[in-house]
Amino acid sequence: MISQPSRHCTVELQALPSRIGQVRRIISAQLRYWHLDPLIDQAALGVTELLTNVHQHAEPDKMCTVEIELLLDRLTVSVHDHDPRIPTVEDSDHFATSGRGLALIAAVSESWGVRPQGDTGKSVWFTLSAPPPMALPPYPLVYGATTDGPLRGHATVRSTIAR
Repeated sequence: MISQPSRHCTVELQALPSRIGQVRRIISAQLRYWHLDPLIDQAALGVTELLTNVHQHAEPDKMCTVEIELLLDRLTVSVHDHDPRIPTVEDSDHFATSGRGLALIAAVSESWGVRPQGDTGKSVWFTLSAPPPMALPPYPLVYGATTDGPLRGHATVRSTIAR
């Protein structure tokens, strides 16, 4: 049984440096709207790395689609581009300024992978464990209610909480 519906957000863009910051803000705002604030930093970092890979490596164009989906307790972030070449994790020097994007995603995510889509490109994705939905405090048990009558203009409720 699914106790919580899935939530989905898609953004299409050209992976240019100026657009990457915009997408970070969109993803952050969407996660705030879904009350997933604890996941914002990891999701923003991961989507930045994936979009940077598209900007630096994807051919024939830089068009891509970013999707985030929350299903039960799992947030999946994916980036689809039109380049069918599969990315690989590189062993890079500790002082290198590039080449560690997928290793970084592996470090901050629960899982990640690549879904080839034939000649139409690929999707690179990662998942984050979502916190359980925020539980509302239980309602107090109400044993009875009294009113002051129709002429007083208000009602009072007396309740007791079972302990």
